[in-house]
Amino acid sequence: MSQRRGACPALFTPMQTGDGLLARILPVERMTPAAFAGFCAAARRHGNGTIEVSARGSLQVRGLTVASAPRFADEVAALGIAALGVPVLSDPLPDQPAALIEAAALAANVRAAIGDANIVPAPKLCVVVDGGGALHLDALSADVRLRAYADNGKTRLAIALGGDANTAAALGSIPVEVAPDIVVEILRIIGDVRVSDVLRAHGLDAFSKLPHVQPGVVRLRPRTQTEIIGAHPLRDERRALGVGLAFGHAEAETLIALADIASAHGARAVRPAPGRALLLIGTAEQDVTALTHQAARLGFVTVRDDPRRRIVACPGAPACASGFIAARKLALEFADVLSSHFLNDDNLVHISGCAKGCAHPQPAALTIVGSARGCGIVERGTARATPHTYVDPRQLAAHLAQRIDEPAHG
Repeated sequence: MSQRRGACPALFTPMQTGDGLLARILPVERMTPAAFAGFCAAARRHGNGTIEVSARGSLQVRGLTVASAPRFADEVAALGIAALGVPVLSDPLPDQPAALIEAAALAANVRAAIGDANIVPAPKLCVVVDGGGALHLDALSADVRLRAYADNGKTRLAIALGGDANTAAALGSIPVEVAPDIVVEILRIIGDVRVSDVLRAHGLDAFSKLPHVQPGVVRLRPRTQTEIIGAHPLRDERRALGVGLAFGHAEAETLIALADIASAHGARAVRPAPGRALLLIGTAEQDVTALTHQAARLGFVTVRDDPRRRIVACPGAPACASGFIAARKLALEFADVLSSHFLNDDNLVHISGCAKGCAHPQPAALTIVGSARGCGIVERGTARATPHTYVDPRQLAAHLAQRIDEPAHG
């Protein structure tokens, strides 16, 4: 179960964390509620029962041990729900009416082509396949990104390298059918480094001899992010319901109950999605309201302005041996005092059990970081920054409520 330096945790190569080993899987594009429930049951048997959906839409299981991790991996592999190999992400919702291609099928073909080529890429390398639907992947960074677009009645793929949809370097466009081969050739060019390293050293000239690539910038309009929470139409007139996991995690028993409820309402698939959410796919329109209410009773986020959506919290103590504070318990208390005015898109709150800041390495509007001195308060910084003050965990909610009410922070 050894890992390459800098590699992300995976099903068969979990990563050591403060509360044991953590395994991460990118699920296949269509996972039945029964298979999802089976995954959750395996996490309960072999881990501590805490399951997370990552910001990029992967599933994470915590609390595995050296002895239990291989058994967990074997059980999940037998379910056939883990997409092994290089992460190739596709639109989170199959059958979107606006989609131009079957992005999930193309992603599977790209993944298979990379596997057949026996390429061992750099750690954390990622490929994005965007079918052009409403629930897109523009905000995710990737080494290679493909996006479907209509060109004089034909569908082609715009291809860009590095960054998100706004920052990636546009390489040109290709026919849909050659995408797996082109991605393999790009990975061969970059070898065991990231595409950004090659771009810094050689620019797009390093990729000038790729076959089938029509050079030139494809002018695709920027897209606003579609809200994941709520009901989404499908091509067959059924619906997919997006629900969020409070602070990005839930217990296995709760997720099994959600899968059972979704199945009872006709859902044919469960899929994690970027933004720490789950999509319950295939419910009849008349069942959406009932399913939403039942998901809310289980503690899932079902309304778009739920303040829990703007808080990122790691497990913290006692689940994580590195944690000084009960991060998720404090997050729940903090959510009760947050104002919707404070929690706009620029005001993310990060509550970290320690200075490592695993759950959110980037700066946040407000970071609460656990330490031997209590809760350190950092404004517009990361958990590794030096706090400007410290607060007793028992006084945190009251302290932050007063802070939010101050005119300077209104």
